[in-house]
Amino acid sequence: MWSYDKRLQFPVNIKEPNAKLAQVIISQYGGPDGEMGASMRYLSQRYSMPYREVAGVLTDIGTEELAHLEMVAAIVHQLTRNLSMEEIEKSGFDKYYVDHTIGVWPQAAGGVPFNACEFQVKGDIITDLMEDMAAEQKARTTYDNILRLVKDPDVCEPIKFLRMREVVHFQRFGEALRITQDKLNSKNFYAFNPGFDCDECSGKK
Repeated sequence: MWSYDKRLQFPVNIKEPNAKLAQVIISQYGGPDGEMGASMRYLSQRYSMPYREVAGVLTDIGTEELAHLEMVAAIVHQLTRNLSMEEIEKSGFDKYYVDHTIGVWPQAAGGVPFNACEFQVKGDIITDLMEDMAAEQKARTTYDNILRLVKDPDVCEPIKFLRMREVVHFQRFGEALRITQDKLNSKNFYAFNPGFDCDECSGKK
């Protein structure tokens, strides 16, 4: 059970609306490398992780990603609230507005909606951890790209915080991978993956 502190992990207080910027940042809500996919990835992968300390890392980071999802939603909301119809039309936000008004809905910057194909759960512990490290780097790159477009410091600071956490998560998954590799040797790795039937590779010869 969680102990929920009812505040954002990092404060979001945006004074000036900017619908164009919201359309970019929303990709980290429901885009291919966004926080929704990250949280679902890690909180799903933990069930097939046999090592408690590594499952704990997946749970911790997956839970934190939910807090990041909340932050991105707050950024998008604050960038789009109180927009006039003239601002909506001028910014190109009209297409989104038709379907969602100014509600926060998970999609990529290009308009593609979120779906479960945005994240992977293979059930192979090495594969999943490698996927997680790559996912954190892709999210970091997306935040780098967003920061190149941001001029407003009220928007820039929470985005910088989110980018920093992607780097930390990458490091923690690297540690989790090393723990897992230390626990595995060739024999018990393939025992854990019974579908692998190469006698030479599994050490049966």
